[in-house]
Amino acid sequence: MHDKVVVVVGATGGIGSALARKLAVEDTRLVLAARDSDRLATLVSQLPTTAQKPILTVPTDITQPQQVKTLMEKAVVQFGQIDILVNAAGAGVMKQYNKVEPDDLDAMLDLNLKGSFYTCQAAAEVMKEKRFGHICNIVGILGKHSMAMASAYCASKFGVVGFSKCMADELRRYGIKFTLFYLGGVDTPFWDAISLKVDRSKMLTPETAANAILFALKADPQAVPMEINIQPESHLFF
Repeated sequence: MHDKVVVVVGATGGIGSALARKLAVEDTRLVLAARDSDRLATLVSQLPTTAQKPILTVPTDITQPQQVKTLMEKAVVQFGQIDILVNAAGAGVMKQYNKVEPDDLDAMLDLNLKGSFYTCQAAAEVMKEKRFGHICNIVGILGKHSMAMASAYCASKFGVVGFSKCMADELRRYGIKFTLFYLGGVDTPFWDAISLKVDRSKMLTPETAANAILFALKADPQAVPMEINIQPESHLFF
């Protein structure tokens, strides 16, 4: 990971912030993106003081393609390239299928599916210039397995898997690889707005998720960790 430029989208969330703290002490150049500029500033102030390199923060709503384009442009202006993209932004609506309102479905598709598509699309165009890149999409286990009350959420996450695999095929000749992370329940603020009864004490920690991402990023260049599936022992999908 020597001197790699890493763009973390959803940097102020549970997984994104845990990853940012770990990357801050690695030999990387960080670009942190999230919607709330105040939360971005707070995150940077909390990063380990051993971080020596400048950190670029770019308030970004990834549901807006022009803002995504601006994010990537600012990363290139600051650091000259983009080597790694981590898509850690996401939100959930958990309702019975017949209780899902059009606004609920739009919210899931706009952020989880379209937003991730826009960031992958824009980052890949930059990566193609160097013929190198690594895109990490934090899909979640509901991008692979169905669950009652999660029809809208699953629809958005299954879509992420579909476009990721297609992009991986198209971009392989440019040296760009994809890793999909099927993480089980992770104890993050994602669950604060979810009314389902879940035991968060038995979930994965954000640090576990961040360590899995670091493992993929540090793999030997010729090794492609295509999928990483980690779930809490209390709730396993095979």
